[in-house]
Amino acid sequence: MIARASLLGVGLVALALGQSACDDQEPARARLAPAPKAGAGGDAEVVKKASRPAPSADQVQLLAKRFFAPLPARAESATNPITEAKVALGRTLYYDPRLSKNHDVSCNTCHLLDKYGVDGTPVSVGHKKQNGDRNAPTVYNAALHFTQFWDGREPDVEAQAKGPLINPVEMAMADHNAVMKTIKSIPGYAEMFKAAFPEAKDPMTIDNFGLAVGAFERGLITPAPFDKFLQGDSKALSKDALRGLQLFVDAQCVTCHVGATLGGTQFQKIGNLKDYPTEDEGRFKVTNNEADKKVFKVPSLRNIAKTAPYFHDGSKATLTDAINTMAEYQTVKGSFTDEERADLIAFLDTLTGEIDQEYIKQPPLPESGPNTPKPDPT
Repeated sequence: MIARASLLGVGLVALALGQSACDDQEPARARLAPAPKAGAGGDAEVVKKASRPAPSADQVQLLAKRFFAPLPARAESATNPITEAKVALGRTLYYDPRLSKNHDVSCNTCHLLDKYGVDGTPVSVGHKKQNGDRNAPTVYNAALHFTQFWDGREPDVEAQAKGPLINPVEMAMADHNAVMKTIKSIPGYAEMFKAAFPEAKDPMTIDNFGLAVGAFERGLITPAPFDKFLQGDSKALSKDALRGLQLFVDAQCVTCHVGATLGGTQFQKIGNLKDYPTEDEGRFKVTNNEADKKVFKVPSLRNIAKTAPYFHDGSKATLTDAINTMAEYQTVKGSFTDEERADLIAFLDTLTGEIDQEYIKQPPLPESGPNTPKPDPT
């Protein structure tokens, strides 16, 4: 139902909430009582005990398999075969701030891998403390999306990785030649590129930079309790989560949030039933097609409970805010009761996956060379 990193329509950024809803001893409605925490999708509501019986786990399981699929082990690519050397290079480049003009912004600055791939702010801060104009979506499971960026301007993570390098508000490098000049000035990268691209006559290119970072990001997959449920474990979801999943389908959230990533498979207009207040024209900036005004890529709901704030503008601080907004602007139902919302949150909790801490561990960065450019704050 939402998005940064859209429960029922589009505009979600990445809903947020914490732990898995597999524990019947602590249902989501009980966890709505504490005061909200910044960036954690917290809500200060007290919800009554469930008055509706839970649907059959087996029946809901069959229903779920019509719309969803378990996550793969990694996002394979026919045009970018994943190798250990390529991943090692991509991981190092992902963490290297020297690829920004002032040596203070890396990919991990806005997409923190130990924070579910987001920075928890409405919009990210880049070069010279400038604010971006959209919420930075999570990189986890993003390689499975059909396109990249909110407006879909790049086809895959390999192409996406090259954009922020030369964005004046983000990493602010003059051009891709300047990026490669910096990389070539760092002696340790030469052997890493050669190992990653052994057949290339000139392995140190900007396209190979994108392939390496892309290969690393294709391993950022987060299996969750919901995957166990889809794979046949009928006890993987609590009664609250089962009710939430049934409601998610009945409320037609699956019109937009489907597939292994529950989103990231199509474009939709935010404000399907009534005009949504935003000055961002969305995909129109890419296509100049009037029909694309306020159209955005439907965000994935994977790890939504960990990726607040929500929507392309980061305007919704809590999961409750996001769900209420999506109900109002995207669904015929129009609103949810407190009990229904708690059940939805319980279901969304089950989409919070496991982060492979060893895979995302920051490697030691190769030392700068005598010709490596110095930080430039201008």
